[in-house]
Amino acid sequence: MSLVARHLEANGIPTVIIGAARDIVEHCGVARFLFVDFPLGNPCGEPNKVDMQRSIFDQALDLLESAKGPNTTIRAPYDWSGGQRWKDLIFTQEQPFQDPEEEREWKEKKELYRKLKAEGKT
Repeated sequence: MSLVARHLEANGIPTVIIGAARDIVEHCGVARFLFVDFPLGNPCGEPNKVDMQRSIFDQALDLLESAKGPNTTIRAPYDWSGGQRWKDLIFTQEQPFQDPEEEREWKEKKELYRKLKAEGKT
């Protein structure tokens, strides 16, 4: 979505991204970002909390109107009701996304792709 927002902005359509994964979204350089520090898949609030969801949406509209410059990020003033334990499942070295063998195979395929691309075969 971040790259789509950048494309729309480049073509004169203002956008606001509502989401988590702050580092990724900001790295993509979106114009306006409402950061919600919730588990992925819940950018507009917790399930069945309509008042919270409406508030987050209203904050996004306010940001669209009030952002003073490019790459504006604000944080929604909510905390996940279940606590911060959800972060332990994501931000940990004990649960790598790939085991060493999978990582080795991925790097080999990546190198092959780069070689084929340099030769104009992809």
